[in-house]
Amino acid sequence: MTQTLILSLAFMFTSCAPQKQSPHYQFWRWFQANETRLFDFEKDQESVFADLRAQLHKVDPGLTFQFGPKEAGIREFVISADGIKAVFPAVISLADAAPALPRWKVIKFRPRHGQGPVSLNGLKIAPEQMEFTLEPDGTKIGITLFIEGYNEAEREKYAGVGFLLLDQSLGEYDVETKVGFVDFKPSSTKSNLVKQPFPALAESFDRFLQGNQH
Repeated sequence: MTQTLILSLAFMFTSCAPQKQSPHYQFWRWFQANETRLFDFEKDQESVFADLRAQLHKVDPGLTFQFGPKEAGIREFVISADGIKAVFPAVISLADAAPALPRWKVIKFRPRHGQGPVSLNGLKIAPEQMEFTLEPDGTKIGITLFIEGYNEAEREKYAGVGFLLLDQSLGEYDVETKVGFVDFKPSSTKSNLVKQPFPALAESFDRFLQGNQH
């Protein structure tokens, strides 16, 4: 074997080694090895979720996940930053590194989904119990939520539920990158802006965003 060929092979193996040791590569190798357990996670949910969480945290401690239901033999695997913008690059890079997975649809960030009541820390709010207004906030959109029964003394509790409802309506990515200020007020508070029912937020937000870009 010539010295040139030896050097070429050495370079090739050296170049490949870092990729095979990367956290992204190791995660997806583990995912493929445990693909059946993950796809049928309901059989041992606590154990499967604990193992998956541990593997994700090796990539970035801020990563979390969601699974969708089985539909036509395919299941959604959502990789999320849990609303932490600093973790967004980790979501994108890990999802982009995913190999071909015939039974899976890998999704970056929690997507928009059907609106329903949200409970947190003993407080439950349904979308029908809220109205909203939109206004420009620099290049983003400011949102004020008017909530039935809102109590300023428990602002943190209402804000927690409000942000979960925003995530549900607009999706994790848009909330963190396109929403500016978010304010919370009692439903009885008057506004110079047009108050709209919360279930109309996604459509109004997209329309307002499009108009704000022109």
